[in-house]
Amino acid sequence: MEKREKLIKELIKKIKKYDRIIIHRHSRPDLDALGTQLGLRDAIKYNFPNKEVYVVGDVSAKYKFIGDMDEIDDSKYEGALAIIVDVAVSHMVSDERYKLAKEIFVVDHHNNECDVTENWICDPDKAAVAEYITMILKDNHLKINKDAATKLFGGIVTDSGRFMYGHNRSDTLKIAAYLLECGADDKYIYSNIYVESLKNREMTNYFSNKFEVKDGVAFLKNDKDVFEKFPVEFSDISRGMVGVMAGIEEIKIWLNFTYDVTKDAVVGEFRSRNINIVDIAKKYGGGGHLQACGATLKDWNEVDQIINDYIKLANE
Repeated sequence: MEKREKLIKELIKKIKKYDRIIIHRHSRPDLDALGTQLGLRDAIKYNFPNKEVYVVGDVSAKYKFIGDMDEIDDSKYEGALAIIVDVAVSHMVSDERYKLAKEIFVVDHHNNECDVTENWICDPDKAAVAEYITMILKDNHLKINKDAATKLFGGIVTDSGRFMYGHNRSDTLKIAAYLLECGADDKYIYSNIYVESLKNREMTNYFSNKFEVKDGVAFLKNDKDVFEKFPVEFSDISRGMVGVMAGIEEIKIWLNFTYDVTKDAVVGEFRSRNINIVDIAKKYGGGGHLQACGATLKDWNEVDQIINDYIKLANE
């Protein structure tokens, strides 16, 4: 705890010191990653208008409403501070040019070790990294304007599962309330994340009728052909469809496996209701939260192995 607090104070000093700051997050971003990245940029610019602050990484059409990425030359990293949010594992960081920066800080909330830098600030008790960044800004008397508050609020809403998840939900709700006081446009967030196209609803219905259930564990297996049926972003199926198995009384653990042709591997997204599932994800090289995590698996045989591991866990 003491080390973490020292690093937070050091991060604030660096934000005040550097004239150029570049913010990264993980590839194939969710709204917590994007909302935190863009919200932190807006907050820094609001407090320090003369600073150059950029956000970089792959683009998500699904979350286009939250903001755009910047295109910058490598030269911008010279003498710059890089801040990476919502990921601490180097191979998952979108745009590896963060290595060119003069100094690097990581702010995360996952149960993973960091292999990026020693300047690693992490609190797994936070429901969203957006919650953590908001707390850091608030506690260090940095103002949060309406645009920043809206984006950070979006990150909290989605990663907390509409405030259903998290170790300290009262703290999460207090931070969300603070963002509303800062002017967060919650209606803008809700109207964008809870309204879907007819095609997306048809896709959801398809996967809702496709999953299998075995001994309290539900799972989907999606090969590359599914993207011919639904030409969408990878995360729309991988992370986006894991939720179709949630909220069913007989299902304790639900798993979504999707073949990633770019990696020649199978990406797994794992969720549970009141069961610690992250240790099995770590066994297969993955990680995340206690009840929401994932791993990249080498083939479908390994997929079957992890399904069996989760079936054993669900029935212990």
